Amino acid sequence: MNTANTIVIIGGGSGIGLAVARRCLADGAPVVIASRSSGRLEEAAAELGHPAGLAAIPADISDRAQLARLFETVGSLAHLVVTAADLPYGPAVTLTEDQMMRAVRSKITGPLLAAQLAAQRITGPGSITFTSGIAAYRPALGGALAAIANGALESMVRALALELAPVRVNAVSPGWVDTPVWDTIATPETKRERLTAMAARLPGGRIAQPDDIANAISFLISDAFITGTVLHAEGAQLLV
Repeated sequence: MNTANTIVIIGGGSGIGLAVARRCLADGAPVVIASRSSGRLEEAAAELGHPAGLAAIPADISDRAQLARLFETVGSLAHLVVTAADLPYGPAVTLTEDQMMRAVRSKITGPLLAAQLAAQRITGPGSITFTSGIAAYRPALGGALAAIANGALESMVRALALELAPVRVNAVSPGWVDTPVWDTIATPETKRERLTAMAARLPGGRIAQPDDIANAISFLISDAFITGTVLHAEGAQLLV
């Protein structure tokens, strides 16, 4: 591809990543969405209307060889956004080693591999933006892996901001967001009840939508001064 202003979004097949892709395309940037699910990528491309500036490339963030092929195909890029996550939920005492390693690969080693491979190809005042989450600050019962992985990811942001300069490295930390992830951890009724209850507690009276978090990510991409920062986009959920 070798389009220097390309934005690569790993996790761009759904949820926040898909919203970021839509926002970047609207701003006129060439976009590459990547996901381990080819089917999800096809659905995302169709939802975005198959615009000329979009490419969809299957790649699992936990697999270095697949990430290497992704960046070799892309060539030069301006920004990398990582929204991919595989965070099993359950009581800490019953978590299996496989579940633990899924979280580590998707939120720690995978993002680090992606940063290693992308940094050497980023041109101009480029950036890498990760997504962490409120679990790093307000752990929920059954959410130990989310708390651990997101906390580690935020520490990595600060380290990489120094090591990869002048490439900027930041993260957005959302609160609860109405995305398809909820469908994997709760029944539709439970999801509705929990999101409604949380919305009632928040000052804004609503839960975040993917577009809200995409706005925060877009800000970090566009501001050429901010680096080593975690931007909280959680509607004051930290306060309630």
